Amino acid sequence: MASPAKKRKLNNGSKQPTLPARGLEYFFAKQQKNGQSSSQKVPEKGDVNTENGQDGAEPQELTDEELARKLQAEWDKEVSNGNDGDQQDRENVPEGTPRQPSASATEKLRVSEEVLLPSDNNIKTPTLELNQGKKTLSLSSAAATEDVAAASIPLDESPLTFDPSKYIPQLRESWSTDGGDASYALLTRCFVLVNGTSSRIKIVDTLVNCIRLLIEGDPDSLLPAVWLATNAISPPYVSMELGLGGSAISKALKNVCGLDNRSLKTIYDKLGDPGDVAFEAKKKQSFTLRKPKPLTIKSVYQSLVKIATTQGQGSGEIKQRIVDRLLQDARGGEESRYIVRTLCQHLRIGAVKTTMLIALSRAFQLSRPAGAEFPTKEPKELAKLRKEELAEVWARGEELVKACFARRPNYNDLVPVLVEIGITEELLIRCNLTLHIPLRPMLGSITRDLSEMLTKLQGRDFACEYKYDGQRAQVHCDAKGKVSIFSRHLELMTDKYPDLVALVPKIREEGVESFIMEGEVVAVDRETGELKNFQTLTNRARKDVDIGSITIDVCLFAFDLMYLNGQPLLGRPFRERRELLRSLFVEIPHHFTWVKSIDATSQDSESVLEFFKSAIDIKCEGIMVKILDNLPDLEYTPGGDVEPADGSETATAAKKPTNGKSKGKSKGTADKEALEKKAKGRRKPLLATYEPDKRLDSWLKVKKDYNSSFETLDLIPIAGWHGQGRKAKWWSPILLAVRNEDTGSLEAVCKCMSGFTDPFYKANKEFYDDGEIGGEPKNVLAKKPGYVEYAGQPDVWFEPQEVWEMAFADITLSPTYTAAIGLVSEDRGLSLRFPRFLKKREDKGIDEASTSEFLAGLWRKQEAKAPTAAKGEGAEPLSGAEDGL
Repeated sequence: MASPAKKRKLNNGSKQPTLPARGLEYFFAKQQKNGQSSSQKVPEKGDVNTENGQDGAEPQELTDEELARKLQAEWDKEVSNGNDGDQQDRENVPEGTPRQPSASATEKLRVSEEVLLPSDNNIKTPTLELNQGKKTLSLSSAAATEDVAAASIPLDESPLTFDPSKYIPQLRESWSTDGGDASYALLTRCFVLVNGTSSRIKIVDTLVNCIRLLIEGDPDSLLPAVWLATNAISPPYVSMELGLGGSAISKALKNVCGLDNRSLKTIYDKLGDPGDVAFEAKKKQSFTLRKPKPLTIKSVYQSLVKIATTQGQGSGEIKQRIVDRLLQDARGGEESRYIVRTLCQHLRIGAVKTTMLIALSRAFQLSRPAGAEFPTKEPKELAKLRKEELAEVWARGEELVKACFARRPNYNDLVPVLVEIGITEELLIRCNLTLHIPLRPMLGSITRDLSEMLTKLQGRDFACEYKYDGQRAQVHCDAKGKVSIFSRHLELMTDKYPDLVALVPKIREEGVESFIMEGEVVAVDRETGELKNFQTLTNRARKDVDIGSITIDVCLFAFDLMYLNGQPLLGRPFRERRELLRSLFVEIPHHFTWVKSIDATSQDSESVLEFFKSAIDIKCEGIMVKILDNLPDLEYTPGGDVEPADGSETATAAKKPTNGKSKGKSKGTADKEALEKKAKGRRKPLLATYEPDKRLDSWLKVKKDYNSSFETLDLIPIAGWHGQGRKAKWWSPILLAVRNEDTGSLEAVCKCMSGFTDPFYKANKEFYDDGEIGGEPKNVLAKKPGYVEYAGQPDVWFEPQEVWEMAFADITLSPTYTAAIGLVSEDRGLSLRFPRFLKKREDKGIDEASTSEFLAGLWRKQEAKAPTAAKGEGAEPLSGAEDGL
């Protein structure tokens, strides 16, 4: 904590003699020397009480408390003299920022950074809380400030046995000193337990119990808690970035914990994670100059919003004060850890979006706020149900909440309605489509080739559409002509395409007032209509584009209509939605048109093949195939695949091998279980409706790179080794991982050293720099992160940021890699033979990388096609084969 550069004169004009700076070590020096803690002498003349005209040293001995009270009295006296200048300074500081003592008072009690880290950690200084309502100087033991009310609550207990009413009185008593708002310590306790387990069931249970405590104890803190737990402060389409650099957090740690640059760097080099650095630094802080004001969930969220919205001159200083205050008020190491991780936007607790929605749905089925009247379920009754029956009860509420969030992906809309009406059918009405709020797009499943696609859609009418190499866009237009354009990630792109904004109101026929349309924005040659690739489109500016300065022209190829004149169309079949799109909008060549398409059946293989070739010829990625009509009575059961239930436990359990557990059962029982399993394995009917945020076989994509001999996966680079020979200065090989959608963890799948060029190696080394090139580490971690599943020891761990498209020969079972472990084998994961790098997927974030579920599905298809004699389960790839060596 730095001392003031100059001593400010008091407002009354009195002159104070210059006093030597005295730290706490000075006052307690003799106690440390003699081992006494009962008394302390004032060692020098003029050091104390000079304002009262006593020039000589005081003869009496003072106890610790008497000395501290004496200092407090001098502090209060200066405050009572009226620090008008200080008051004016405080009025200019935004609410929530730390307040500093006056310069004169600070001069008398100047504390150096070294004093905050005394050598004798056993010294305990009493906390003074005199003169309530005024500034209070207090010397507190930092170790004694941690919250104990939330620390003992078993949040990881089963929600069916967890009783919030047992803990709420104790929590409310603890919260009462802070205005009754829920403490951040409760959320921290939840984070610690979630981070400490890889069990998805435990993660969900812990979140459910935490949410229930907030529902019944402090409903107003629930919404901020959900935002903090999902590592966000706003939906993607609302631009609210914290805008904090690493220097702001480093400076705060140095200011608050008394660290210098060398100490901070030493800790960071050892731990790597900023949150872990904050935890370690807080442990080293033995004393605080002021008693921390306990953080609340509301205050932390409001501080983040303040940081994100502060702009203009002096904003950097204001943001720094807020960060300092958050770390000052963090009680204990764990609160500091998660405050810093939140500020860094890397919470790392494995609670992904789907998990949070599941937790919300279950919590509101068990609890309700005081005064609410919506129905809830009795935990004791649910505990009597079988596992399958309980899963069905949970699933109904989960699907409802997911459907609402898919249509309106904003917790600010969802959570208040849940608090008001709970899990009821009205929820979907209250959270339905709304103009200028994007819905989450429907996604298509990948097929290996045209023959597989035709097999899947046997007996169905479908449309084949060109899959253009552009950027998917969701276009909203209201009756006043206001236009909003969103990306597939729900980010606002209106400023990027002012030419489309000007065009969209002109393309509607008479009678069309408002609509939500989906299409592909493709770079084109305006004169010839020739299509350009996606890379050309990325060269277009993203913000504040002036329509007169545009050099890269685009065309919107529309393919779906989800909303028209105030009415959602999601439940209409695709044929009807397409007809409305083509009849109610006006084509403008090379500006706006519809995707090129043909209608076909599985019998029209020749025409489909010709259409596919024509798409490739004009530089399209391939084709999209979509079911045209609803045929709800036609069941879809190709290969006995089990439909993934989007996060439900039953689907995952059904995919796991039984390991012979059915042995010893009677034939009748075994047959009955086989029939039940077969019934559960039947897919839902292929519907032609628009299903937001779902990847279904109603939409299939066949890309030019997908064929029987050339699969691709989108993998995340997570680590590397130092190369050998010519590659010694680069990372080679590189470890890649798939994403576990349920737990949020990254599961290692293979090493790769094939497909890379020298320029790529060089750029990759600069991007993942361990300090050898730039002098400071960049995009690397000092140790293995907890969210990575891999037992090996690479030379460097990467901060997961990129998605790479990878080709491979085939998929093998592996005892080394953890990808999809438990889905195809209890003790073995899956790996890739001869993986080869193709390209970086600039259009994808790590949350869109290939999942372990998808990898397991590819392995099952591979095994179904291969002769069983040729592929034994115990077969392993040749040495080095799976690593691409």
